[in-house]
Amino acid sequence: MFSFYHVEQVINEMTGGGADFCFECVGLASLMEQAYASCRKGWGKTIILGVEKPGSQITFQCSDVVLGGRTLMGSLFGGLKAKSDIPILLKRYMDKELELDKFVTHEVSFEDINKAFDLLLEGKSIRCVIWMDK
Repeated sequence: MFSFYHVEQVINEMTGGGADFCFECVGLASLMEQAYASCRKGWGKTIILGVEKPGSQITFQCSDVVLGGRTLMGSLFGGLKAKSDIPILLKRYMDKELELDKFVTHEVSFEDINKAFDLLLEGKSIRCVIWMDK
């Protein structure tokens, strides 16, 4: 006979109480709830990277939040602080310390922007540079 487990039950059993860190990268509210339930009570941290459709909600039991001692946080752009981090990244790129060019697989003019989206959707492009005057 089969037993059906929720993801959080399996993770809690495998880890002896939950994971120290859980990451949700898909962007589904149900998975965000499961990730939170899968992290260790007392100090577990759940980081939400995925973006759910506007208006979606996450639901937790009040007792889980108050008594669980776990942290839930979002991470917009990986926590990058544009004002201070972009100049540092730009300098590292200009000094050839940061090799970004190999991630650009296509370049198109602004008039061909739809081609860039098609390449992305077809899985043929990693990053596409769109030139305003090419």
